[in-house]
Amino acid sequence: MAPNDTRRPQQLPKDKEKRRRELQRMKLERQAAARAQRVTSARKNTAIVAAAVVAVAAVATGAVLLWPSGGAKNKPSADAMNNRASSSAAPSTAPSASTAKAAYTITPKSDGSWKTEPAMSIDTSGNYTAKINLGQGSVTIKLDAAAAPHTVNSFVFLANNHFFDNVYCHRLTTAGIYVLQCGDPTGTGSGGPGYQFKDENLTASSIKGGVYPAGTIAMANSGANTNGSQFFLVYKDSQLSPNYTPFGTITGGLDVLTGIAAKGADSSNGSGDGKPMQPVIMNSVTAGKG
Repeated sequence: MAPNDTRRPQQLPKDKEKRRRELQRMKLERQAAARAQRVTSARKNTAIVAAAVVAVAAVATGAVLLWPSGGAKNKPSADAMNNRASSSAAPSTAPSASTAKAAYTITPKSDGSWKTEPAMSIDTSGNYTAKINLGQGSVTIKLDAAAAPHTVNSFVFLANNHFFDNVYCHRLTTAGIYVLQCGDPTGTGSGGPGYQFKDENLTASSIKGGVYPAGTIAMANSGANTNGSQFFLVYKDSQLSPNYTPFGTITGGLDVLTGIAAKGADSSNGSGDGKPMQPVIMNSVTAGKG
């Protein structure tokens, strides 16, 4: 066959090369599609795993998530005061979500072992005082035994049993409300003496209008009639519904509290609600008549 013969059979090698290239292109396209499918599947699996991790974390920290840890600046509602998630700054006996970066080195105490409220042993017509010795200074308090007899009786009982000694003040709020919360032997925000008792003195003239004035000491709770050992010290007028038993007035050391507040709260979300940045420990608490 002459070299310049232009008949069709002479073109077969070119057709084969073209076909080979076409097959190669199709193969490459299939490989690219397969890779894309693997990437898509991997991303979906990663998303599923991430979602599962988040779900597990949420379950593991469920009790913490119930803690009202935001820093609301508006007046809390009545429902918000009962340990609801919407209560941004309510003094509550629920667990705290804040993990302080400050150096808390003292081993927390265990909960109290008492199962029932202590028998009434105070003179409700007498004058009772308390003194809380903090590392930063002392706070003195005039207790109102006549208006809140069960509360004062419990406080005196716990103080005389050294229940409060070497216990952290585990919560400080510097926005919305302005309180230092103490009295939880575990330092977590969920501990107590082992018993609960009823609310008192909620119609006191001092807290009418939804304001707990600076210098008030009142009980923290997780709902009606759930008082235990946790209490809070108000260092600046604070808007709160009258759901927390006021049982005394600070007569000295308010400047100690404002100094603690000035150092700030260790709150991860910047809400101004968490453990005091500088650890606050009640070295001793004394209470009695006179």
